[in-house]
Parts: sequence; structure tokens; C-alpha cells
Amino acid sequence: MSVSTVGSSRLYPADLDRFLRGAALLGSGGGGEAALFGARLVDQLPSDGLELVSMAEAVAAGLGTVAAVGMIGATSVLTEKLPNGNEIAGSVVAAERWCGRRIDAVMPVEAAGVNAILPVLTAAQLGLPLVDADFTGRALPRFDQLSLVVARPQLLRSATLAQPGGQLLVLDKCSPAELERAVRAYVGHSGGWAGATFGPFPLGELAGAACEGTLARALALGGWLTAEALERLDELAGAVLARGRVIEVVRSQGQQFTRSSFAVAAADGALLRIEAENEYVAAIRDGLPVATSPELICVLDRRTAEPIAVERLRFGDDVQVVALTGPPWWRAEARRLAAVGPRAFGVDLDPVLLSQPGRERDAVDPVASTGERR
Repeated sequence: MSVSTVGSSRLYPADLDRFLRGAALLGSGGGGEAALFGARLVDQLPSDGLELVSMAEAVAAGLGTVAAVGMIGATSVLTEKLPNGNEIAGSVVAAERWCGRRIDAVMPVEAAGVNAILPVLTAAQLGLPLVDADFTGRALPRFDQLSLVVARPQLLRSATLAQPGGQLLVLDKCSPAELERAVRAYVGHSGGWAGATFGPFPLGELAGAACEGTLARALALGGWLTAEALERLDELAGAVLARGRVIEVVRSQGQQFTRSSFAVAAADGALLRIEAENEYVAAIRDGLPVATSPELICVLDRRTAEPIAVERLRFGDDVQVVALTGPPWWRAEARRLAAVGPRAFGVDLDPVLLSQPGRERDAVDPVASTGERR
């Protein structure tokens, strides 16, 4: 493997706190605790930073292949089945050995929560450029919700999984559905999670099949989110949906994931209901849907502005619920939107986008990666 300096954007050690906050926001209540790997990243990130390379820069520089990396499984078991920190780097090396091709760069599978941190760690460990693109643009739970699978499913054919004990599993020549079944069966019987490398993919074939700029957006969002910003979220965020206390929490086991429903009694007298699976999926205010996936519905601690995960939200929590514009890739076409809209999670609602024409107020997220306005 070789190092190529091809990009001008860099992630510095001083950026890590805001990067972790932004990664949590992109999790929309899911994605796992990004801070779990924060300490390890501080030790691994070079003092002069790590380059973030756009897809166009990578192709122009002649980088031929990229591996998409992250963890697969339940992030909640990371504190029980402890990682050694080298699982994903090991899976990249094994994938390279299996396919007989050099991997020129890495990118996140999902640049949100824990999976935003792990590719940065892997790029630093292997001395590879980090491509600022991913296949989700936010946290999403299923393989059929990867932009690559929606746009070019024939490219997703292989995965290399690694366990903390050094065990490796290579899956090849699979359809995306076969790959997901095999991967979930493996992690379900081997402790609940694994480091994963998908591909490698020809970089030139990913154009139009990936969400670009997600890591840069995490940095921007994290720099914006502070406790001092809570009182001006109306002007900074896509929309403030409610400020108040959680008065009801209902959890039940769904077909694949735990389903949750929360009620927030807003200070202005409104009732906000939030439907969730691994992530917050829909927000309904006084019976009217006001935001749904793929928009980012985020529940923040009202005192600290820290994002609260779905699994950690409790009765009595004093919260502020905000919505940010979702990844432009999913919003661009009806077919894409259907793959990640509320019905894809079993919630019988049409998608509600913050900038949807005809709404009383077109809310704008000033740090959206594309600055999209409608």
C-alpha cells in the first residue's frame, strides 16, 4: 500500500471534539457512541492532520481503488466485547490479499456515529488517503439502504470481516441480500459485531452512487452545536420541533430491530411524538407529521446540547428536538427517497422534508454539505 498526498482538506487532532459531536448528530439517535473510539483516535491521528480527499480529487490523482470500511452489528456490545482497535485495518489488509489488488484509499460505509470515526482511525493506521464520501450520508440500519445498493447493486459483491481475536471471514461473489444475510448470521453468532471492509471498488465507478462530503459536514455540524447555541437553534437548525420533557416511552421488539415511541410535552403546550427504530424516524406534532427520515431528527439534552441516542432516551429527560436537512443524495429522486422514507421503517407516513414546497416555512440548514435550497 502506498501513501498519496492528493487533497487539501485535513482533519486535525484539535478538530476531534467537534467531529465527534457532528458524527453523533448524523447518527440521528443511532450509529453508536462515537466517543468510544475518540481516545484511540487522538493517539493515532498525525499532528499534521489526516487528509480528506474528495472523489473527484482521488480520481484525478490516479487512485484506482477504494475500500469502504466500518463496523457491522450492535454498537451496544462494544463495551462487552472490547475491540483491540486493529480489526478494520486487518480486514483491509485481508481484502487486499484476497482480491490480489492494491487498495489505494479508504472511505466510510456510513459516516455517522462510531462508523464515522473508524475509517479515520483506519486511514491513519494504514497511511492511506481518506475519501470524503460514504454510502448513507447519515446512520441507516440495512444494506438495502446503502446508496451503492440503490444505484449500482452489482458493485457490492464482497465483504471481509475481522474479529478482535484475529479471526477473518471473506465473503465473495454474493448479491447484496446474500451478503447481508451472511454478515448478520456471522456477527450474530460471534459476539455481536465485527470490523468490516467492503470491496475494493473502482473509484471511477462510484460517481453518482455515493453521498459526498459527509465527513466535512460532520465537522461543520459539530462546530455549530454548542450549549450556547440552544437558544438560537431556530435560526441555525433546520427546525426546532419541541422543547420540553419526555412523558412517555414505549419499546417493543419489531421483526428485526427494537421499535420505540416517545412523547414529549413541549413547553408551548404541544405534544410531539417521535417514532424510532435504531434511529429517530418520524416526528409528529399535535397529530401533524413535521419531519421524517431521511431528514435528521435529533434529540438533544437541553442543558448540555449533547445528542441523546434512541436507546438512552428516558422518561423525564429535559430535551430539545431538532430536525436538520437530510443527505441530498436521498432527497434527489423519489426512488431513492422511498428506500429511506418512513415506510421503509414500517411507519405509515409520506416523507416530510424540511424544504418541501408548500410548507408554511422553508427551514434551511446553513451547514448542509451542498447548501441546497428549494
